[in-house]
This record gives sequence, C-alpha cells and structure tokens, in this order.
Amino acid sequence: MSTIQAPSLTKTARPKTASQPQQIARRRAPATGAVARRILFGSGAIIIFLIAWEVLPLVLLSDSARVFLPPLHQVLSALWQLITSGELLVHAQASLGRSLAGFILAILIGVPAGLMIAWYPRAKSFLNPLLEVFRNTAALALLPVFTLILGIGEISKVAIVLFAAFFPVLLNTILGAQGVDPLLIRAARTLGLTNLEIFTKVILPSAVPTIFTGIRMAGTASVLVLIAAEMIGAKAGLGYLITNSQASFLIPQMYAAILTVSILGFTVNTGLVALERRFSRWNRH
Repeated sequence: MSTIQAPSLTKTARPKTASQPQQIARRRAPATGAVARRILFGSGAIIIFLIAWEVLPLVLLSDSARVFLPPLHQVLSALWQLITSGELLVHAQASLGRSLAGFILAILIGVPAGLMIAWYPRAKSFLNPLLEVFRNTAALALLPVFTLILGIGEISKVAIVLFAAFFPVLLNTILGAQGVDPLLIRAARTLGLTNLEIFTKVILPSAVPTIFTGIRMAGTASVLVLIAAEMIGAKAGLGYLITNSQASFLIPQMYAAILTVSILGFTVNTGLVALERRFSRWNRH
C-alpha cells in the first residue's frame, strides 16, 4: 500500500533581495561616479593651469621677477583680504549694477526691435547698412564720445554697456526670426492662425535658441566692456580696482581683481547657458 506523504510545513528558503532603497543607491552609484569623472575631466585644464600658476613662478622666476607674477597662493591671500575687508564686495556691486542695467536694457530693446525688423523685410533692407556700420564699430572706440556727451558718471558707463550688448541681441534675434522654416509658417496660415498667433506661437519659439546665443554674447560683452570703461574713468568697480592696484604696486591684489573678473564672467555665462536650456528644452533631441 502506498503511503501519502503530508505536505511539508517548512517554508522554502527564498533568495534574499535587496531592499528598494539599496537598489536605488546601487543604480545611482555608477551614475554619480560618471558625473564626477566628467566634472573632473572638464575642469582638468583649469586645475593644470592653477598648478602651473603656483609652481612656475616659484621655480623659474627670481625674487625680483616674482614681484610682477606672484604665485597663486599670494593672489588667493590678497583675494581673501579683499573679501574680508568688504572692499571687493563694494567694487563688485558697482560693476554688477552697471553691467546688469545695460544688459537688461539691451535685451528689452534688442529682442522686440529684432523681431519687428525680421517681421518686416523692407525695414531690414533699409536699416541693414546702418546696423552693419555700428556692429563693426568697437564700443570702446566710442567711450570718449559717451563721456563727452553723458559725463563721467554712471549714465555713460551704462550707456556703453547698452551699446556693446545691444547689437549681439538685435542681430541674433533677426537671424533667429528669419531662420524659421517657411513650411511652418505656411502650415500655421493653413490652420487659420492670425499673424499675431503665428508670431507668438511659431516664430518666437523657433527663434529662442538663436536669441539666447545673442544674449550670451551680450552678457560677456557687458562685463568686459564695462571693466575696460572703469579703467579709464571711475571711482569704484572692478576695473577701477585693477588699475588702482597696479598704480599702487599692489600686484597680488591686481591679480586677485583680475581673477574675480574671470570668475564673474564664467558665472554669468554658466547662468545664461542654464537659462537657455530651460527655455529651449523642447528643441533638444
């Protein structure tokens, strides 16, 4: 007679699986490592440059020559003194206020003007020779004119920044608006969209990447032109700090101010790139 075996009451051992937080952490670990390697590789040239700035003056230059090219640690020490004393903040606020005022005015005037000129081709044909003349005129070449007409105060410095930043915004806006695919405009007209709807829903979104290219160029120009203008006639600002430090033979402080300008320009460009990605996210494939 065959015997019927009772079912076993012991539970079959199951393989242990990692909890969900552990799985997420394991997935994130390779991604975090890849991001860290990418950041390190991208900043490798800057790191090498800073190391060379520290080592080469100590190794290659004599004590007398090192006065004119101090090693990095002396520059950073002077930068820290400027920060802790509050002097750097005063000059940076003066420069940022002037640059930001001219830069915003250039955008507020240049983008609408560029869109209107692109919308009316005859206006572009009429204004193009004049725009080319001013576009190829260096902003600093007109600094004496702005100073004579507007004085040596804040208005002349904001005006020179406005002039330098206006034309990159204007010309790239025209280029972006005129580069819209005619088939898109024709399709929009077929769907019954009005001119205003075509302008706001087709032309303007398509022109955003090119417009932001001009805005980035204007952001860089607004900082560099202002620094040069402050070197000629100003009582505050990073350009004034550079020339005053050089005249007072405070060479590490001069390099600290130059380093601040570089960091400021890099920060402005990085912020504009992030803003461009935010507004043109739909255009990335």
